[in-house]
Amino acid sequence: MHTQKRSTPFLFLTPAVFILALVGIYPLIFAAWVSLHTYLLAQPNIPHDLVWLGNYLTVLRDPSFWGAIGRTLFYLAVSLPLEIVLGLGIAFMLRRGAWARLRGFARVALVIPLAMTPVVTGLIGRLIFNQDFGVANFVQTRLTGSKIGIEWLGNPTLAFVTVLLLEIWQWTPFAALIFLSGLTAVPVEVEEAATLETRSFWVMLRSIQMPFLMPALTAILILRTADILKSFDMVYTLTSGGPGSSTELINLYITRIGLRGAFDQGVASAQALLMLVLTTVLSRMYVRYLYKGDNA
Repeated sequence: MHTQKRSTPFLFLTPAVFILALVGIYPLIFAAWVSLHTYLLAQPNIPHDLVWLGNYLTVLRDPSFWGAIGRTLFYLAVSLPLEIVLGLGIAFMLRRGAWARLRGFARVALVIPLAMTPVVTGLIGRLIFNQDFGVANFVQTRLTGSKIGIEWLGNPTLAFVTVLLLEIWQWTPFAALIFLSGLTAVPVEVEEAATLETRSFWVMLRSIQMPFLMPALTAILILRTADILKSFDMVYTLTSGGPGSSTELINLYITRIGLRGAFDQGVASAQALLMLVLTTVLSRMYVRYLYKGDNA
């Protein structure tokens, strides 16, 4: 009877473990195997020869791969800090003062961008920034008096800026809601006692509120970094990586190598695993230097 009671939790966990192995562990192991072999989808009759680290060397020598990495890291370095700063500002606005009365409405409004799938966001962006009938050019022509609209999605720099704007618009509410939850954990009596010593916003933020916001900040950094590094849907729907390769982030480049152009699954799998390593390293750095910084 005692043995049966001890085995019961494992029986309940078995379906979840099986599903996790099916959708997570097996694809990862298979991708690692493919990355060590010749694997061309367009030529299924070619044997899958073992090339060891040959695919990884091909990736590391590919300048287009490093270009996509550079664009992706720049995309991350611009969008993530802006999302954090804007999200923190919105959270402070909704916590105290006149805006606090609209907290319930604001929470519903903030969920709307998050509820949209990235594909829908990309389609909306194509309509807003269309050169002929887009809302962005309608406003621009009215303000400047120009009869010619800006070619938002045809200019390499403006196309990248457009992708950044949509990314920040959709995911700033996520940071705002997480920060707002962190701020609600700050004891009111502690803040009131601290106001007797100082009225400085920055001193209050650094000494009183930041320890409660640090877990929220770490969660935002880890989740958003992983999402941004694997961005695909919105960018592909909006620009398909163009014009040229100006908005071709790393996930679009991996897709082009593995499924659209060369159909080289071996090289594409090696690229994907290198991105997995990069994401894991960044996540570990966030936890080590932010969340556990005080205990280190």
